[in-house]
Amino acid sequence: MNGAKGFASGTLPDLPSLQLLVAVAETGSLGRAAVRMRISQPSASSRLRTLERRLGLHLLDRSPSGSRLTPAGTVVTDWARAVLAQAEALLEGAAALRSRQENRLRVAASLTIAEELMPGWLVTLREKAPDAHVGLTVTNSWGVVEALRRGECDMGFVEGPQIPDDLHRSPVGQDRLAIVVAPGHRWALRRRPIPGQELADTPLLVREAGSGTRETLERALRRYDGIAVPALELGSTAPLRRAAAQGVAPAALSVLAVREELENHRLVEVEVDPALPLRRVLHAVWPKGRELPEPALHLLRAASASDKQP
Repeated sequence: MNGAKGFASGTLPDLPSLQLLVAVAETGSLGRAAVRMRISQPSASSRLRTLERRLGLHLLDRSPSGSRLTPAGTVVTDWARAVLAQAEALLEGAAALRSRQENRLRVAASLTIAEELMPGWLVTLREKAPDAHVGLTVTNSWGVVEALRRGECDMGFVEGPQIPDDLHRSPVGQDRLAIVVAPGHRWALRRRPIPGQELADTPLLVREAGSGTRETLERALRRYDGIAVPALELGSTAPLRRAAAQGVAPAALSVLAVREELENHRLVEVEVDPALPLRRVLHAVWPKGRELPEPALHLLRAASASDKQP
């Protein structure tokens, strides 16, 4: 800070020197001030002389009976107290900000996980880390990956079978796709499993491209040249459940997302060829080379502890 007014050498005084000056004013002795600051008296004397040179002011009259502030020293001491108070406020504010950052957790989760599993995980997290503040973004599995890559979240949860190599992964549960229909649908009365080819040829109610549910279905039916043109394709599960219950078409959805409808007999799960790979592993994911913050570790443990196979 060259040319700063009021400084002989253009260098700001350091905070310990200002603390020492205040200590001299409060104790009336350079020796007692040195003891308070836990430094030797020669070091204290040298530090104050350096402060005087930097300010271009005579601050202290020294005598065998003690040390006394000069008029300029008294004024500078008052200024020093104000500076030290502001420095203390800065440190306290930074500590509070650091604490909020350390306890803030940004999570992105695919729709099925966010709706069906995340509420229970967050309850457990609240018990283990009551000061944690979680911001949850709900998107599809590909959206979770992109949010992680852009640095918009600390960790994510996906249901897609393919996880990019630039992400760490940790299994937190299992899921499977269920083919569900209205009780009055013709498939509800079938006694034999639906063959893979018939399922592939049937227009279904499906999630949007990029979702883990859609990706799992497409991979399962790839050997049959993929899925037919969907009867309805949406980025939300609830309207697909309703459409299936109204008999619009069969729906391919996570069994976690249709548990209530199956229990209440609003939907019926149809048996399909058991060779179709409709099971999938749910994963927590985060960028390689990045350590998870403490709240994320708590959430990961909560998710892993609840791992149950549907």
